[in-house]
Amino acid sequence: MGKKDKNKKKGKGAEKTAMKTDKKLAAKQKKMLDKLGESDINEIVKKLESEESRLATIHEEVVPVPSPRANFTLVSHPDKEELIMFGGEFYNGAKVCVYNDLFFYNIKSKEWKQLRSPAGPTPRSGHQMVSLASNGGELWMFGGEHASPSQLQFYHYKDLWNLNLKTRKWEKILAPNGPSARSGHRMVAAKKRLFIFGGFHDNNQSYNYFNDLHIFSLESYQWLKVAISGAVPPARSGCCIAAAPDGKLFIWGGYSRASMKKDIDRGVTHTDMFVLNPEKGSAEGDNKYKWSLVKAGGYHPKPRSSVGCTVAANGKAYCFGGVMDVNEDDENVQGQFSEDLLAFDMSSQTWRFLEILGKPKKDNQKSINDVEMSETAAPEPTPAKTVTTTTDGIFTVTVGGPSGSSSSAVPYVSKIPSLFANSARPSNVPSPRMNPGLCVCKGNLYVLGGLFEENEKQFTYTDMYSLDLHKLDEWKVVIAPAKKDHDWVDSESSSSDEEFSSADDDDDDGDSSKDSDMDTD
Repeated sequence: MGKKDKNKKKGKGAEKTAMKTDKKLAAKQKKMLDKLGESDINEIVKKLESEESRLATIHEEVVPVPSPRANFTLVSHPDKEELIMFGGEFYNGAKVCVYNDLFFYNIKSKEWKQLRSPAGPTPRSGHQMVSLASNGGELWMFGGEHASPSQLQFYHYKDLWNLNLKTRKWEKILAPNGPSARSGHRMVAAKKRLFIFGGFHDNNQSYNYFNDLHIFSLESYQWLKVAISGAVPPARSGCCIAAAPDGKLFIWGGYSRASMKKDIDRGVTHTDMFVLNPEKGSAEGDNKYKWSLVKAGGYHPKPRSSVGCTVAANGKAYCFGGVMDVNEDDENVQGQFSEDLLAFDMSSQTWRFLEILGKPKKDNQKSINDVEMSETAAPEPTPAKTVTTTTDGIFTVTVGGPSGSSSSAVPYVSKIPSLFANSARPSNVPSPRMNPGLCVCKGNLYVLGGLFEENEKQFTYTDMYSLDLHKLDEWKVVIAPAKKDHDWVDSESSSSDEEFSSADDDDDDGDSSKDSDMDTD
């Protein structure tokens, strides 16, 4: 009995220590926010919601190409030759701006229009959106996050929205028992249901990655109570997700991190794949599903995160881009960016690497489908004591070396040759990037924007390309890349941050804990 009481007291002591640490971090953040003159994130969001509620009329106008941004959503109109883009954020090295713009791009007229509708969603990034042909055409959107200008504060959403494309009116769906607040999750529509998987929640003091599955009925407008069994995927955000024509749900890749010790996290770029099926023998109303591990055949995709993914009517999922950041120290991160285009056949569960060779000569009309695809695996990684890994496009964090026996947890260091060779790349194809917008409209694949990092600078693209999925012969430039999309501001906050942290450390009686160095992309 005495031993039990001692353990209990020890637990309480540890809990008090954690609470004390949290309070110190919160106090530090409050001082910094006061110094910057930045409002509390909850007040910022309330003000944005109030501004949206004051909008009285629907307004539509022709606009130039949308400004550079990342972590937006891009979908195709269910009936028209149009692309639909919502939200996103832009970081210029000094501050971040978050948007709730809704754009429509008419493919034939090459015209952009912006729609403003009363009482719509507030600005956000890292959300998810799908388009459906039901009810005259509609958009469904869930979650996301809002970052304060300093990126010291994050607000995560758990709201579900519907936009009727016919009436052009937003509606916030107030259904109980939905997912918790998050961003970096993935959502698809299948069999008159919305499926939401994974994501993360981070308030710059603590974080949590999810592997839960939530299903929303598009018939009853209710979140369903589901029973999940099988090999449940480990928690992650920013993974790829695809719904097959027969209703199977595939997820692969993504990113997560776990705390190893003070100020050191272990980052994992996942390379595994899972499929979700209704439980055998269960009726549709039972809502019983089972996860199973998939060993896909064909080409072996190289490890990466922040990959654009979309599904075509031919039952194939297409992936483009991605990044793997590697280095041997904590300060200089070198990103290996991909321009690979991959296709995953969900019926045969096989990967193919698609090398778009350009229009062939008349005497050598050879389809890309006849080209032998390479199946060479990525180089074997060399463990490092400490490396730096970029997440799914939401955070850049310092992480420790591998632990355990999981191969997906092994990081890559800079001594490894580039995972993505970019030799002899034509100028009229999408350049290497992460987090591009990707969708398919009328048999054409579209790639819009994305991010590229060079040393400590981050560039946000506005260019767009299309590819005929029937021919697979050449990329076409829809919006040419700008010579200079935007300026990069070398932030001077680092010195002030150090000064601020040093002063706080003195106030904290020797506590040397520092604020997280996370960066919303």
